[in-house]
Amino acid sequence: MSTMKIKKDDMVKVIAGKDKDKEGRVLSVNKKDGKVLVEGVNMLTKHTKPSMANQNGGIVHQEGPIDISNVMYLHKGKPTRIGFKMDGDRKVRFAKSTGEVID
Repeated sequence: MSTMKIKKDDMVKVIAGKDKDKEGRVLSVNKKDGKVLVEGVNMLTKHTKPSMANQNGGIVHQEGPIDISNVMYLHKGKPTRIGFKMDGDRKVRFAKSTGEVID
């Protein structure tokens, strides 16, 4: 797959699904499956057995993966599409709505 337009620690807005219009920070990106983990979005309930790491076990709430096509990058609080361009000899991301370089 080509370069991902969403990276870890980006602020994104969910544009489709049960958590539509929620915003959060990207915790991780799975390039192979095209999925992202977003903080506070798609919360799952997991029942865990007691173990050395978790002595009591019990019910754990954690984020589940969401398809990367269902999130949109937030640039200055507004969702925008992302493009790539060459800045000298570097390939950089830029916000298509404003044309500003992101990183």
